[in-house]
Amino acid sequence: MRAERAGLRQAVDAAAILVLAGLAIAGFHLAYGGDLHYLLAGVAGAVLGLGVAFASARLRLGVLVTVAAAFLAYLLVGSLVATPDESAAGVVPTLASLRTLLLGIVVSWKDNLTVAAPLGTGAGMLVVPYLSAFACTLAAGLTAWRVRRPYWPLLPLAALFAIGIAFGTNEAFLALPRGVAFAVVGVIWASFRRHAERGRTTQVVSGETTVPDAGSARASRLRRAGLGAAMVAVAAALSLLAAPALTAGAQRDVLRDRVVPPFDPRSYISPLAGFRSLVKDQRDTTLFTVAGLPEGGRVRLAALDSYDGTVANVDQSGSGSFAKVGDAASIAAADASGTGSTRYALDVTVGGYRGYFLPSGRTTTGIAFADPDSAAGEGLYFNPLTDTAITTAGLADGDRYTVQVEEPKRPDDAQLAQAEFAKTTLPTVDGVPQVLQAKAGDILADSQTPIERVRTLESYFQKFGAFSNGLIAEGQVPSLSGHGAGRLRAMLTAKQMVGDDEQYAVTMALMARELGIPARVVMGFYPEQPQPAGAKLEIKGKDVHAWVEVAFAGYGWVAFDPTPPKDNVPIPPDPQAQSKPRPQVLQPPPPPQAPVELPPDSRPDVLDDEEKKNDLWLLLGPILAVIGIGLIPVAVLALPLLLIAWLKLRRRRRRLGAERAADRVSGGWSEVTDAATDLGASLDARSTRRETAVALGEAFPDTARTTTALAHRADAAVFGAGNPSEAEIEAYWADVDGSLERMHGSVGFWRRQRAKYSPRSLVAEASVFLAARRAVALARRRGPRGTTKGMP
Repeated sequence: MRAERAGLRQAVDAAAILVLAGLAIAGFHLAYGGDLHYLLAGVAGAVLGLGVAFASARLRLGVLVTVAAAFLAYLLVGSLVATPDESAAGVVPTLASLRTLLLGIVVSWKDNLTVAAPLGTGAGMLVVPYLSAFACTLAAGLTAWRVRRPYWPLLPLAALFAIGIAFGTNEAFLALPRGVAFAVVGVIWASFRRHAERGRTTQVVSGETTVPDAGSARASRLRRAGLGAAMVAVAAALSLLAAPALTAGAQRDVLRDRVVPPFDPRSYISPLAGFRSLVKDQRDTTLFTVAGLPEGGRVRLAALDSYDGTVANVDQSGSGSFAKVGDAASIAAADASGTGSTRYALDVTVGGYRGYFLPSGRTTTGIAFADPDSAAGEGLYFNPLTDTAITTAGLADGDRYTVQVEEPKRPDDAQLAQAEFAKTTLPTVDGVPQVLQAKAGDILADSQTPIERVRTLESYFQKFGAFSNGLIAEGQVPSLSGHGAGRLRAMLTAKQMVGDDEQYAVTMALMARELGIPARVVMGFYPEQPQPAGAKLEIKGKDVHAWVEVAFAGYGWVAFDPTPPKDNVPIPPDPQAQSKPRPQVLQPPPPPQAPVELPPDSRPDVLDDEEKKNDLWLLLGPILAVIGIGLIPVAVLALPLLLIAWLKLRRRRRRLGAERAADRVSGGWSEVTDAATDLGASLDARSTRRETAVALGEAFPDTARTTTALAHRADAAVFGAGNPSEAEIEAYWADVDGSLERMHGSVGFWRRQRAKYSPRSLVAEASVFLAARRAVALARRRGPRGTTKGMP
């Protein structure tokens, strides 16, 4: 009968642990994008940990044997459920899978947080749910079956629940139902364990106590069960009602938002800085081939949302952030702008293009390299809010990959007529020329709606700007490259604006940003002539372009092209009539004049020499300056020593000037003990003066009689009747100084110097003062009868 009850308790414990572990593991759901591989790994880890705990409890295994068994089980089962991509046929352990599991004990936590969701199943991404579930259920099982504490097994399971939250995303997955279910199951299980433990204890001592009859015991159990069920139901109902109000508008912070990935896109040169190089140096070079581009489509390279006065660049603190790609086949959510979208795939083969920014599309939902183990694929980072991908390995000739794109349909002006600008977070722009903001205000003086304002900016550059890439050999006028503040200022203040996509796109975006319009520069590629949809295109350097995107509420980022047409060339300057210069006639030089003779004493060189002799500062100034500079480090080093000496002098004056006569005498005694402390004597602050005098006599034998007498006189002044006279106080301090002189004379020179600047007595005095304050505060908190105030 007892064995059956023990088996029932273990079955209930196992079921409760698995249910609670399953609720906790579900916290990883959104981090893996709903891929149920994480659930398989977590549940397998929970079952495995519970099995090891049961074997350890049943076989009474020791700590070392239990740890060894857990380690072997972790490696064997982990290759199947946590590292399927590294295992042979997804099942058999390999060196790669075992290495991932071993390293995952340490590094998987960081990797899990620095990889963008969804995490996928490769590179050890499943180790975190598997390992955390395994370890927590192992601890829960061991505490349930070997420690026999009713509530302790809940602690590791609560820790597993917290891990699921911390390593999840900032969007909760069934947070309220999971939390309520976890609390209800936990309370019921803890109550069952407490009742079972109480019953087991009662059975042990039943021979010495009166055992109630079966009917009374059954009624008592039913009453307790009903009361517990009612309490659980009320708590669950209150949680369901109160939780929406408590969590409304609350920011959900998880570790993924706090841990900064070791990647900074600003460490890579802005692709826009090489715009003119592509146009001039690689104009007819095939950078890459692309197939699958729809008619009128564009290949996107980078969205640049920051500016520092020199270059437009990507910014980690701007629109979203870059994170390492875990599952490259699903790196971003589908379009949610509400305007519909067009799905297509771009097959890209890299040729002469060299860079870290990955040619892709808008909106990119997946990237798959032909070689899954390529360096470019392993080092892939992606920002889903700017649709910009960067590979830390860079692209090389022959790299092939496929980009899945779900591009939103472009809204027309009629749709945008009622739309407002979207509220989005963008990094600040710095170094913007003042002329740019002033000119933007003049251009948009008569524009009303948001789309009118953007179209007015766009048409201004198209109408009044002239196009030139600076290709003088092809008949174009000179045009400087770059888009720094100086280049933009020169373009806007010239009689006629001259530039290409690089200058016009940046200028329009900065004007929009200065007026509060959310805008960014996008660099990419598209052929000048329309091409049939899906055709295989050779993208060359001459196909590089830059445009502007503006965010509209409900429609997302919409592209605008401020660059004027290429046939809008600069107007040549009006020819000027050539002047006919007259012949120059040489004039005779003026006649030479004799120099004026000055008196000997008034010549400038003589005066300068006399001034130098009389000005002593010219001689001593450099010497004093060198000495002063050399004394600076000496003064810095001496400052703490001077401060200690000043504090000791101030302390002596405070003791000599104490208001009460007894305090002046006791201050003299303190001067003796402080000097002994600075000289290295070990004194107990809790000792009486006479006990301290004995210790001083042992440390400084020459002052034994003097310090003993000083201690007796200090006790008499403090505890005796009456107050000492001024003459007695002066005599006491004279004896104190004499004792101090003998005390310092009994030690060597260097020890005296160390004592002079030693802070030991100051620290000891501060410690005594703080201890006294704490004692006073404690006494004030206690009532008149020695009890804490407010307590009976």
